[in-house]
Amino acid sequence: MDKRKSKRLWRLEVGVLCTAIIVFILLWRFPEFWSGLKTFLGYFETVIFGCIIAYIVNPLTEFLEKLFRGIKNNKFRSILAIFFSFVGVIILLGFALVTLVPQLVSSVESLIKNFDGYVSTLTAMLVNLGVSKNTFDLSSVVESSEDILKSVSDYVSENSSTILAETTNIGKGVLQWIIAIIVAVYFVAEKPKLKAGLKRFLKALLDDAKYQNVSDFLRKCNNIFKRYIIFSLIDALIVGVVNFIFMTIMGMENTVLVSFVVAVTNLIPTFGPFVGAAIGGFIVLMTSPKSALIFVIFTLILQLIDGYVIKPKLFGDTFGVSGLWIIVGVIIGGSMFGVVGILLAIPVVAVIDYIYRTYIITALEDRRKKHDTGC
Repeated sequence: MDKRKSKRLWRLEVGVLCTAIIVFILLWRFPEFWSGLKTFLGYFETVIFGCIIAYIVNPLTEFLEKLFRGIKNNKFRSILAIFFSFVGVIILLGFALVTLVPQLVSSVESLIKNFDGYVSTLTAMLVNLGVSKNTFDLSSVVESSEDILKSVSDYVSENSSTILAETTNIGKGVLQWIIAIIVAVYFVAEKPKLKAGLKRFLKALLDDAKYQNVSDFLRKCNNIFKRYIIFSLIDALIVGVVNFIFMTIMGMENTVLVSFVVAVTNLIPTFGPFVGAAIGGFIVLMTSPKSALIFVIFTLILQLIDGYVIKPKLFGDTFGVSGLWIIVGVIIGGSMFGVVGILLAIPVVAVIDYIYRTYIITALEDRRKKHDTGC
């Protein structure tokens, strides 16, 4: 690397770092700036959701295009791949809803009907553990299942306008997601044109060397995100299926619901498996405290196997990022962008780590070597 090129690269990295620091200070110290930015981005929310859906579905589309490579007409092959990709995802989501909602309703009904028995069982367990009834009197919380039904009925009557408003918001949210899926279809269909347009723009903006550097950087980032999304979904599927098989063998109830919860929460880095174990354990506890204990023990063992065997096999060394920085990324991402920030914490941290190791450290080392040699 010659001296002028090294200096240009150093200035570029310093500029990016300073910009990141300024943006962080604005977001941290001036909440009204962040509020205004979120309001502005809210106008593009549906389009952003469409981009995210398109990015997630795109690997499946690419796989189906390879599967349909026997079809000579490229346009028809692409249309078929897009059609089956989105139809498959919609059918999968519809199947999940049809399967899970009745089980969820059944679980809640079972909890209400058998609440007295659960309270008595839990009280007996606490007494056996040496806890005095006077110290932990569950009957003082809710006296019977009829009280629960009455409380729910009273709440619905007193907050009917709020419930109606929330129902309307849910309807708007569903409509927004439907539009986002339609937008995603267009994004995937127009992907070749969008890539060609971006390539032409970058070539017009940058010289050949800079264009190559930017292309390599974008390609690396794309590989990190794509690999993370694909293997995270595979990992969640494996964990969910194993959990389903175990619960079925043990004769536990609500197997589909609990396995789905465990699979989905497994997508959340660091804290997700514990959340899944807590929610799943509570659902199983509704029917059998003994089964709940067995489930929690099995889930802990499964997560150890997942963390030390399955995930390393799937991800390899692609995300060789310190656990400390992953936790920091999850906390910051969650506080700034909610669930989306938590889910994308690992690939974002991996990209930042890649920029740091590949560009910033390299530039600093080159600068140090040239200084030591007196060049």
